[in-house]
Amino acid sequence: MISGHPGPLIGIMTARNANGSIAGNGPLFIALQKKLISLDGISFVFTAEEVNEDYIDGYSYLPDKKNWIKAKFPYPDLVYNRIPFRKSEQDVHCQKFFSLLKEKQIPFFNPCFIDKYEFYDLLKNHELLHSFLPQTILVKQKKDLFSFLEKHKSIYVKQTQSSRGKGVYRLKLIESLQIQLEGLNIRETYQSFHHFWDEWNGQLLERDYLAQEEVKSAEYEGNRFDFRILAHAANDDYLLTGVGIRQSQNQGITTHIPAGGRLLPYELLQSSAHDQFIQTVVPQIGKSLSKQFGYFGEFSIDAGVSKSGDYYIYEVNSKPMSFDEPGIEERKIEQLCRLFLKLAELD
Repeated sequence: MISGHPGPLIGIMTARNANGSIAGNGPLFIALQKKLISLDGISFVFTAEEVNEDYIDGYSYLPDKKNWIKAKFPYPDLVYNRIPFRKSEQDVHCQKFFSLLKEKQIPFFNPCFIDKYEFYDLLKNHELLHSFLPQTILVKQKKDLFSFLEKHKSIYVKQTQSSRGKGVYRLKLIESLQIQLEGLNIRETYQSFHHFWDEWNGQLLERDYLAQEEVKSAEYEGNRFDFRILAHAANDDYLLTGVGIRQSQNQGITTHIPAGGRLLPYELLQSSAHDQFIQTVVPQIGKSLSKQFGYFGEFSIDAGVSKSGDYYIYEVNSKPMSFDEPGIEERKIEQLCRLFLKLAELD
């Protein structure tokens, strides 16, 4: 049993891949361990299945030896939820462990993945934030989706519980009432909405899709761009950690880097209006999420600006991917470790 640590003991919760290996963002776990050790703390990675009544089996990274060791750990001072799979997070083992943490009064964040429509539903009545939301509906009935498409002419349909641009399609109503469907790896034209619905209704209804009006995004050098905004909790507020620009290249469906998007420095397109929008929405979103779902220590925002200068919040991610900008990633590690110490009351 590893115990007697001078600083905070941080448990990083993840899950296992189908082949039994530990899943998750290894480079992030290593970076956090190195920073925590410099603060006289230590971290370990574990899954819900390895939780026992009096201890937790986990894995800790040893920077000097550049390898991981397996050991038994006492219950940590704080748990950082980095479970990468929605299904794993909803598993009975995870839910029981979250309940146990509450009983033991051990702080943890972030409590859950964010459902895209639940997020929209939360903010649509917010005094300030509702004005930044694209019009959105759940895909439930044929006639409602057709009416929505008829109104906006071009819309996105996306799974309410997906990430990284997966399961995103653009639907366009073109002349003679034909339907054009575009995805990352698909482009089809249907003679009518009825033809489209006959082929797609099974997937749209079974996998929980929403429909969202297409925003005519501002462009840089001929291609649309979005903001990727990273924020962390600080005391009773939420502060901006960094902003990056993601630009579409070969396709206009998504700006995500894995889907062929391009990274641009925020400074290239920075303006006082962009800054004001970002500084306005960050604390409001953070407080709304924590009030509704449980404590959020970090999140990222996908947002954009239209050609007419209107700002939009597209979605929020509770477990942000690594940022490709080294400076932002470095500040993330710093902010997370400060938050760990604060919540563990060892600051």
